[in-house]
Amino acid sequence: MNCASLAREIIAGRRLTREDDLSFFLTCPLEELCQGADVIREALVGDKVDLCSIINGRSGRCPENCRFCAQSAHNHTGCEEYGFLPEERILEACRLNEAEGVDRFSIVTSGRTLTGEEFEKAVHAYETMHATCQIDLCASMGFLTAEQLHRLHQAGVTSYHHNIETSRRNFPNICTTHTFEMKVETLKRVKEEGMCACSGGIIGMGETWEDRLDMALCLAELGIDSIPINALMPIPGTPLEGLPRLTEDEILRTIAFFRYINPEANIRLAAGRALLTRDGEKAFQAGASATITGDMLTTAACATIRSDRKMLQDLGRDVTPEYWKSAF
Repeated sequence: MNCASLAREIIAGRRLTREDDLSFFLTCPLEELCQGADVIREALVGDKVDLCSIINGRSGRCPENCRFCAQSAHNHTGCEEYGFLPEERILEACRLNEAEGVDRFSIVTSGRTLTGEEFEKAVHAYETMHATCQIDLCASMGFLTAEQLHRLHQAGVTSYHHNIETSRRNFPNICTTHTFEMKVETLKRVKEEGMCACSGGIIGMGETWEDRLDMALCLAELGIDSIPINALMPIPGTPLEGLPRLTEDEILRTIAFFRYINPEANIRLAAGRALLTRDGEKAFQAGASATITGDMLTTAACATIRSDRKMLQDLGRDVTPEYWKSAF
């Protein structure tokens, strides 16, 4: 097997499964792997790069014990803590991102789920954004019920984000206050609601290469539409603070084989872009087709919306949101 011929087969309709020997991805030449991934991206996704931005709508005091997270109450990171933001703050951020040409905007909240008065505030904020803005709307609010997802959908939310984080095997090493299966069930509800399902994970948490392959396969089996790939930036005060940072080659290999396994999904750069050359330029030539942009990542961001747009335009990519196109 070689990368170019496999890329052609995938473009022609082949889909990789657990029955295939995927160890090839771990040993083949990286440059050839990335070239093949980019060919698949161009053929099946195209040149449009999906730009999304987030606002941390509720911060800290999370009861879950995720070992990577700055916002877990089990960890001691000194992160900022506050309840659900005033709607005015959220609307201001939404309008700013729309003015800068971002495709979609998301409220992200800490905690196991969002309920009660805070959930009602979120629904109202989405209704207002949907009525007054053209930008696509996304949400990331933990383990929501089918009824809650439906209410968000009615309020204008078209995409829901809920990371599986890692492989099923490795998940208990990362979190024990909820299960991998709970993640999967939430994503199934998102798909049943007819929303875009956004789910990925974090690499560099001590997992094996086989765990990364397994995560890619699980996302393919779930039919995930958007796959954010985070490279761990170890945070002082978390149990993973002493782990070494990934090399750029490790990140690029992961992004590339995620493209082969999920050929029609948006492979989205997320946290850890500081580990990549020019904020991920090589990654966009290795299968990536989307990114989180702006300054609202929970760990320090390195790129800005404008620098991302320029870098991508220099690569010949389309960064014009649909709502700008429809204005002409």
